[in-house]
Amino acid sequence: MTSCSSSSPLRLGIAGLGTVGAGVIKLLRANADLLSTRAGRPLEVVAVSARERTRDRGVDVSALRWYDNAADLVNDPDVDVVVELIGGAEGTARTLVEAALKAGKPVVTANKALLALHGSTLARLSADNNAPLLFEAAVAGGIPAIKTVREGLAADRLLRVGGILNGTCNYILTVMRETGKDFATVLKDAQDLGYAEADPSTDVDGLDAAHKLTILAGLAFGQPVAFDSVHVEGIRRIGAVDQSFARALGYRIKLLGLASMTDAGLHARVTPCLVPQQAPLAQVDGVFNAVVAEGEFVGRIMIEGRGAGAGPTASAVTADLVDIARGNTIAVWGVQTSTQPPLRACPISSGEGAFYLRLMVEDRPGVIADITAILRDCGVSLRSMLQHPAENDSTPYVPLVLVTHRTSEAAMQDAVTRIDALTVVTDSTVVIRIEAA
Repeated sequence: MTSCSSSSPLRLGIAGLGTVGAGVIKLLRANADLLSTRAGRPLEVVAVSARERTRDRGVDVSALRWYDNAADLVNDPDVDVVVELIGGAEGTARTLVEAALKAGKPVVTANKALLALHGSTLARLSADNNAPLLFEAAVAGGIPAIKTVREGLAADRLLRVGGILNGTCNYILTVMRETGKDFATVLKDAQDLGYAEADPSTDVDGLDAAHKLTILAGLAFGQPVAFDSVHVEGIRRIGAVDQSFARALGYRIKLLGLASMTDAGLHARVTPCLVPQQAPLAQVDGVFNAVVAEGEFVGRIMIEGRGAGAGPTASAVTADLVDIARGNTIAVWGVQTSTQPPLRACPISSGEGAFYLRLMVEDRPGVIADITAILRDCGVSLRSMLQHPAENDSTPYVPLVLVTHRTSEAAMQDAVTRIDALTVVTDSTVVIRIEAA
């Protein structure tokens, strides 16, 4: 990769002046002397691009060159490094990053969606044009997850990677557990506090975590992963009653992204999981993220911190700029790019595990016998069962929770399909996987 090491300033062009973009400029100015010492040269913003020139961003950009078209940053001879903080897998962000790499200019980005969907193409452009592409801020904000997996564990064969990768979901699940409030109420509160977007779909439906898991899996296993092969579930169906049952069973509910490499191939999924209350991951609450990796020699490690916000993300972006200034860059996925297509994860039905099932059933004799007969026929063994009585006589349905021993995903899916077809079951079964964590 090209070395940008020199005593002259490393000149930066920043595209996107939202919370993170403005945060990067503030950090660069506040820590200018410290960064110059650590990088071996000054880091200087010379040009910016954003949609609204007059917007108050809490930082003065009047002395910088302004481009209405972000792509013009690539053609500016005074811009050494392009910093893409626009976001989105397509459109302006993708066009800018690809153009910069083709022009041989290093790129720093926090764009997880772009990397998850187009990481293979971008890695080839980076290698073909000797243009570094750095993205520490794309996964878990201020946690050095990328460097840990790609560089810190480079000597080990990684078996598993993942963790709590979305702060919005972790916050919602934490508050639901602590207050007994339902999902919709806590989501609204999170939006009012700024922890959730006006349209929370990307977060609560698991897509944001899946983008990050796709990147981590690519780094862990040395090959970009096909995003559309990752199994994704969100947290919309988790209810206050599930939090109550989880507590009674000795678990906490977390949205986990997990990827593992087995003899059968790659397994990658984002799903709600029951985690033992005393497990390290279960202790990660609120908006915090945690990244877990497991290797043959190092064993299991976990790093935790704030996964989003202007400060943590700006810190990660700036750390990448310091690496470029030092000439400390490596191949995107830790190895030279391959002409092979992205690695595809095995179908979710090929996995196995233990499961928590929550059903809403009619409160009458024979119901449990019907359900356990289906589980028996599908080869699913029960470990335990819990049932709460109806809250009042006018409620004909009650929640029934079943906890299984390890079984195949295929058998579990078959059993759930049959159970949901019973007339005594009023709603589709809530399925939560159980992890040792």
